[in-house]
Amino acid sequence: MRRLIGSSEFIQNDIFLNIILFYIMANNNYQHSTDFSVRDYECDLQGVVNNANYQHYLEHARHEFMISKNVSFAELHDEGIDLIVTRVEIDYKYPLRSRDKFVVRLNIEREGNARLAFLQDIYRIPDEKLIVKARVTGVATRNGRPVPPGILIEKFGL
Repeated sequence: MRRLIGSSEFIQNDIFLNIILFYIMANNNYQHSTDFSVRDYECDLQGVVNNANYQHYLEHARHEFMISKNVSFAELHDEGIDLIVTRVEIDYKYPLRSRDKFVVRLNIEREGNARLAFLQDIYRIPDEKLIVKARVTGVATRNGRPVPPGILIEKFGL
């Protein structure tokens, strides 16, 4: 015997599907995304994530992106190349709270001959509320001097 879906169930299912579709479409504009959950100890006395922790989230997402592109910090270092962050710009839009689920999405672009810029956004899940917009600029160095990020450009498809 088939069960008919009531109108309220249909509406709830339709809303759920729209949220999933919105999430999928939002991810399509980014090169990479990493999901997270806020842990209690990352929050301050006001009950929101301490501002410094957002840099940890951004850094971890960059590392996950690099791993997904088969880039190893250790191997680069062994070859004499170190990746250095030279500038971080963060616009805090809305706070995260303990146990919130969120995603860090990123794109990467070349900036001149030696620099790479990671354009990173943090969104709360499932409502896609924009939490942070960031731009993290870095440079590849050899013996403390900037060098063109050749292998990275190739691996990142720039």
